[in-house]
Amino acid sequence: MEKSESKFDGGATAGRCPLPGGGERQDHNDNNYNDENSGGMRSAEPMLRLLPMILCVAALILMLKNSQTNDFGSLSYSNLGAFRYLVHANGICAGYSLLAAIIAAMPRPLTTSQAWTFFFLDQVLTYLILGAGAVATEVLYLAEKGDTTITWSAACGSFGGFCHKAKASVVITFIAVICYAVISMISSYKLFSKYDAPLAYSTGDKGIEVAAFHG
Repeated sequence: MEKSESKFDGGATAGRCPLPGGGERQDHNDNNYNDENSGGMRSAEPMLRLLPMILCVAALILMLKNSQTNDFGSLSYSNLGAFRYLVHANGICAGYSLLAAIIAAMPRPLTTSQAWTFFFLDQVLTYLILGAGAVATEVLYLAEKGDTTITWSAACGSFGGFCHKAKASVVITFIAVICYAVISMISSYKLFSKYDAPLAYSTGDKGIEVAAFHG
């Protein structure tokens, strides 16, 4: 039995999908389905991007106002580099989220360059806020437990209010991290959905199938 051949003509078969019986069908319904999905995602994306902005601002304000003075002395977030980093990271992420939400709300199609920009920046901001939360968590652990090997005493016993506010700020930051992770997956999907899957075509009499990307 001879195997049927399907030649890849580079553009003549664009917009058609091969059927098992050798026929072809239009992928018009698939395009409509993708358009409806992208439209629904576009309407929900601005709200989703505003959520981490609210969280970052809340964590930022909570940490900025975090200071305590008692008989043991005074302690402020500015005394610890990890908490200053947390404040700066939350501020950067909040500003980016607001700008990205405004751009995502614009009623115009997303270009490939914009999709790559969102994909790259979403990844960078996700790791930035994750790193800030991880460093702040380590400092809080040392403040709560101390470290006798380096003569680091537990400070939360003397500055309990300071530690409670710092913990709340860190928890809110990690919730923002989850939001950024979801946003990163969405931007990844929107980027790579712009590229078609490779099409298999026969090379000749030998019936060897070769994958080729169809633009």
